[in-house]
Amino acid sequence: MDNLNGHNSYRRNHYVPEWYQKRFLNPGQFKLWHLDMKPGVRESNCHTWIPKSITQRGPDGCFRENDLYTTKFGSFTNTEIERLFFGRIDGSAEFAINHFEKLELNESTDEAFNIFVPYLSLQKLRTPKGLAALRQLVGNNDRNQLLLALQKFKNLFCAIWTECVWQIADASSSATKFIVSDHPVTVYNRECFPDSKWCQGDADPEITRVASHTVFPLSLQKILILTNLAWVRDPYQNPLSIRPNPKLLRQPALFNFTEIQFDRFLSQEEVIEINYVIKRRARRYIAAAEREWLFPEKHLSCDHWRKLGDGYLLMPDPRHVFTGGEMVVGYSGGTYDWFSAYGHRPWQKGYENKNRDDREWNALNRFKAEWSATYGPNYRGLSRSFGQMEDPQKSEGIDYHNEEVERDKAYRKQPGERQRRRQLSRPK
Repeated sequence: MDNLNGHNSYRRNHYVPEWYQKRFLNPGQFKLWHLDMKPGVRESNCHTWIPKSITQRGPDGCFRENDLYTTKFGSFTNTEIERLFFGRIDGSAEFAINHFEKLELNESTDEAFNIFVPYLSLQKLRTPKGLAALRQLVGNNDRNQLLLALQKFKNLFCAIWTECVWQIADASSSATKFIVSDHPVTVYNRECFPDSKWCQGDADPEITRVASHTVFPLSLQKILILTNLAWVRDPYQNPLSIRPNPKLLRQPALFNFTEIQFDRFLSQEEVIEINYVIKRRARRYIAAAEREWLFPEKHLSCDHWRKLGDGYLLMPDPRHVFTGGEMVVGYSGGTYDWFSAYGHRPWQKGYENKNRDDREWNALNRFKAEWSATYGPNYRGLSRSFGQMEDPQKSEGIDYHNEEVERDKAYRKQPGERQRRRQLSRPK
């Protein structure tokens, strides 16, 4: 154990690591613009003042809280969680993030994935907002017990995210780049606006709600967007319904790296909308390489929370998504494992569900036609599926596109469809 005067450097705990913050600096820049959205009133020596809400700080001074991970036993303190637990995880996470930012598919991809997904899960839990939510989950206010639970549940979200559709979007075509917040693993559900009951206090919408997207900026230029497969297959269902097989802390389905969508180049407006989502879901602090980026709300054409989602801002291109997806794994001893696309095992309820399969088949075909008619024949993002490892197909082809447009016209004539589409916010 460490006494109160020992190992002080391990008692200054960055809940958003310094190395991660540096990914959001411009070349040659050493300080971020830092915004305190709740500066409050401070008091010292009978003097009160309101500190500046905007300052410039290096990564050492951002997203930090003393003794956030320090366990205490009487007059003794223990910094092993910071030194050993986070030290080991943070030491390898940068390699994994670099790997997925560049989307290299090589002999290191499995290792990078097995580091990155647990890191992402832990990053969601380790912030003050995440710890407050974890406290509600475990029902224990004891600080030491909460930090033990943090280590126990570090893989809480891994299975759900492994079964999502992955999309890596690119801001290189936009003058505005991504910001970073005090809760960088952001959850957006179009039905859960910031003042709704699902977002009160430190709560986030559950990632198991079908329309919940998980957003994680990888750097100034790249962002990872995770979308529940069931939502891409059927975006016409209730956004608050629960995805198939919502159990956390279980063995996930297998992950297919070739289905990751990449090279989606975001417009300036789309980057600003994503930054707006990040800011509204932050707890108190955000930071950016440029001062103006701290205020995305000033540049929005529409800040209606639901319409951001209805405009398919975070949705991957459904033309790379398919129904079915049963996976079989064979082992050297002659045994096999089966998984559904949602992680069900053969003996579990939900492994076979004909009604769900039929509904998803019809909805996905309808969605693909609507998407094609909205965005044109070129894909909004590419994938390396179907063996197109080196040169992914960039368009669905003009003839097939014309057929999809005609199908979309037929769907538009269905009862209620005209009213539904009037409510949508079509992206520019």
